[in-house]
Amino acid sequence: MLRAMPPSPASVRVVSDRSSVPLPARGETATSRGPDVESGAWLAALRDDGPGREDACARLHALLLRAARFEINRRRATLPHLRGGDLDDLAQQSADDALLAILDKLDEFRGESRFTTWAYKFALLEAAVKLRRRAWQGREVPLQPESWSLIADRDGVSPSRSAESRELLESVRDAIERELSPHQREVLIAVALNGVPIDVLAERLSTTRGALYKTIHDARKKLRLHLAETGLALDSIPEGQTRTNE
Repeated sequence: MLRAMPPSPASVRVVSDRSSVPLPARGETATSRGPDVESGAWLAALRDDGPGREDACARLHALLLRAARFEINRRRATLPHLRGGDLDDLAQQSADDALLAILDKLDEFRGESRFTTWAYKFALLEAAVKLRRRAWQGREVPLQPESWSLIADRDGVSPSRSAESRELLESVRDAIERELSPHQREVLIAVALNGVPIDVLAERLSTTRGALYKTIHDARKKLRLHLAETGLALDSIPEGQTRTNE
């Protein structure tokens, strides 16, 4: 796993030392003429083959580490059993993986925001994913639906609405059993009904988020077609009962 060398105090100042990086002209935005000057300097440094790239990576890693620590601290209530050392290790891993992802996707930066804003989001995503995976560590991933009656009643709706939901969910359950492949059925139930985060399921099934999203898309398409033939609509199920969890 990549570990950036600890940056010097001067190198940590990602944007405060601007003596060598001219600011954009007044009124010039990141989208008016492509990436702003500061973002362009970041891109040039990270693509450099010389020592400038190492320094840029160290400065960027410091930024990503601060972002990851912020996100982990914001979500730490979801993992009360973790101690400071564990949380900091997650932050380091998040910053490391975010840096690798950014270096791999430099050509995808379009200058629609500052480079540092774009990069910051990578660290937030990595931290969120790692926290979700840690929360499910050692837990069984349920691939069978919980009680369908509980699903119908979970939102505390009125008796008439609850009866309507149960009738529709009965039709959905039958369609899931009859129309979907075993793999589509397991994925849809785990993510949409049992609330398993999709990145956790991807890790357990040794696949990718993209592959699971396609599986869910294909499964929902089958269900929509089948229910439409019976005069029902999947969209009429109350919000939260077939929602995927990212």
